[in-house]
Amino acid sequence: MGDSLWQALERLPRGSGVVFRHYDVPPAARRRLFARVAAVARRRRLLLIVAGPARMGRKADGVHGDLPRRRQGIRTVAVHDRREAVAAMRAGADAVFVSPVFPTRSHPGAAALGRVRTGLLIRDMPMPVIALGGMNERRARGLRALGIYRWAGIDAWRGDQKRKAVPI
Repeated sequence: MGDSLWQALERLPRGSGVVFRHYDVPPAARRRLFARVAAVARRRRLLLIVAGPARMGRKADGVHGDLPRRRQGIRTVAVHDRREAVAAMRAGADAVFVSPVFPTRSHPGAAALGRVRTGLLIRDMPMPVIALGGMNERRARGLRALGIYRWAGIDAWRGDQKRKAVPI
């Protein structure tokens, strides 16, 4: 997101969450960037989940990705198919990001799940489900009947968007 990251963090409603990934940033720069994001998250009362090295997770509210056996706050994982959904349930994930629900600019050409396959994928899931992939306010509202807990996005929070997205 570059510099639009800071504007996006300021646009998120209080109580929202941030998954800090930034895998391509060199380790020292990634730690510095994480510290800046963590400061904004604390000030704005945003939930901060970190993906990647657990060492950064000490200042985070939880971890995303491969779920550690020891509990480190909230644990989230990405789910793309039924096998991953079952693995998330067995691992005791606190929430899952189901992706990609719709075509997304961040993964051009990737097959999207759509409403029906998303509904089938998340049936019987005991934990909150967060929709990801091509999400916006209108699409999020259309997923309410499926029991989608919340939604996430990248472009929806950028300052160059015409409308501010609002969680469902």
